[in-house]
Amino acid sequence: MDSKPFLGLRTVIYAAPTLAETKAWYTKALGTAPYFDEPFYVGFNVGGYELGLDPDIQPADGSTLAYWGVADISEVEQRLLNLGATRHADIQDVGGGIKTAAVKDPFGNVIGLIENPHFNL
Repeated sequence: MDSKPFLGLRTVIYAAPTLAETKAWYTKALGTAPYFDEPFYVGFNVGGYELGLDPDIQPADGSTLAYWGVADISEVEQRLLNLGATRHADIQDVGGGIKTAAVKDPFGNVIGLIENPHFNL
């Protein structure tokens, strides 16, 4: 058995109660069109990772929070707020030059943001 069975994060799936509206919002928010677009699932390639939209799941409070790496957390947070997201957790410096924040998209999903100078984007 390989000593490292986990290869890393591959996909995060968000609820898309109205798939067309959710897809349109994420296309604007991410600045890119989906690479996979079907009535049952929409997938975006975000820096080599997949953000999936699924119309058959519902947002869940207390679920795992995925953090998406950003170069400028203030700029990205403001972009999402301008597109209709709401603040879920304020930007905070968690030490070592790392900043985190979270917003809630218009569909109830929580999007974590992390600015981490120790990781190349």
